[in-house]
Amino acid sequence: MKKRRWAMVSLIAIGVIINYFDRINMSVGVKPMSEEFHLSAGQVGILLSAFAWSYAILQIPAGTILDKIGVKWVSRIGTIIWTIACLLTAVASGQGLVMLSRVLLGIGEAPYFPGAAKAIGYWFPRNERGTAIALYDAQSKFSNAIGTPIIALVIMLWGWRAAFYVTAAFSLIYVIAFWIMYRDPHEDKRLSKEEYNYIMEGGAQQPGESSRNVWQDLGYLLTKRKVWATFIGFAAYGYSWFLFLTWLPGYLATEMHMSVLKSGWYSAVPWLVGTASELLIGGWLVDYLVKKGHDLTRVRKTTLVIGMLLGLTVIGAAFTRNPNIAIICISIALGGLVITSSIAYSIPTFVAPKGMVGTMTGILTFGNNAMAILAPIVTGFIVQATNSFMYAFLVAALFLLVGIFSYVFLLKDLNPIEPMEELTVKTARQSITNL
Repeated sequence: MKKRRWAMVSLIAIGVIINYFDRINMSVGVKPMSEEFHLSAGQVGILLSAFAWSYAILQIPAGTILDKIGVKWVSRIGTIIWTIACLLTAVASGQGLVMLSRVLLGIGEAPYFPGAAKAIGYWFPRNERGTAIALYDAQSKFSNAIGTPIIALVIMLWGWRAAFYVTAAFSLIYVIAFWIMYRDPHEDKRLSKEEYNYIMEGGAQQPGESSRNVWQDLGYLLTKRKVWATFIGFAAYGYSWFLFLTWLPGYLATEMHMSVLKSGWYSAVPWLVGTASELLIGGWLVDYLVKKGHDLTRVRKTTLVIGMLLGLTVIGAAFTRNPNIAIICISIALGGLVITSSIAYSIPTFVAPKGMVGTMTGILTFGNNAMAILAPIVTGFIVQATNSFMYAFLVAALFLLVGIFSYVFLLKDLNPIEPMEELTVKTARQSITNL
């Protein structure tokens, strides 16, 4: 049997790497950019947050559009938009155009992760989705480890604008590759009949749009406890994730008094640990246990809770002044937390009714990415008030406790949510019976 489905997830994984290159180029190049445009620290903060505002706000609309139009065309258009955004930044003549380009980047990249999750639902049987989602989601950690030094080298050699030209070129190549390669299973001519049957018989989701309007789908999903349980847990994970993503180098440089270069090398360690743990545990191990006959819900819930509990080792970093101990604690915390990420992304492919996977994924990613706005700001004010990261890490631990509670007590199972049409018919029958 051919492995066309793994070619598709590899294509998506490459897109995640380029996706994150486009995000981190601003943080790496912000110093020379701010010097050229004479930006204050406040203006720099606005620029750094511009991406997150549009990205977070558009998660739910992106999911619903995916359910209406489909993965192929929404992702094609999104990749074109984010390529243009990188190019606009490279030629920007002032702060206004830079800000516009970052908002545009958020618009372009907003559908990518919901679309990726929806594509995995189409292309993979239920017992392989953990590995498939971990394969692409882990690249968001790996890209942070390799992207920063690559972009820094480009800036050192050719200036900050070159970093955006380079990432725009990468994005353009990916646009072409995605346009040529990606198809849904039912229209992919290179997919063998044997593999297609294997995917379908394994419980893959069928392409098809919802027959209701967006607000009906959204309103229906928001009445379901499973949706809220996953939303709360994923948002709790997101707070710590974005704290590390935005503040880890600054924490090491200020709290541990490291040079910029040394803090950069130390920062890479937790991301490498996170990449390995998500692939090996959140992906391969989870699917292995399910294939061995263990209960799907129990395996995934147990892994979610253990991962969040490991995240609490961030408390160790709050009470140490030793950089080696701190980085070990943060590596364990991040390694545990990212295991939960791929599992959370897979939940809509199991529980969402037909035509609502994109909408449910959009709800989850909205909650997760809203933390990209909250975590950096809260952390900044705590550090400004206390001159220490101790309370910032303790706040992250409190968020994780809420997430653990949600996964343990609210997420009862991963059985599919009853479609609205069936629920309506059942209600009508009960009414007739009562008469």
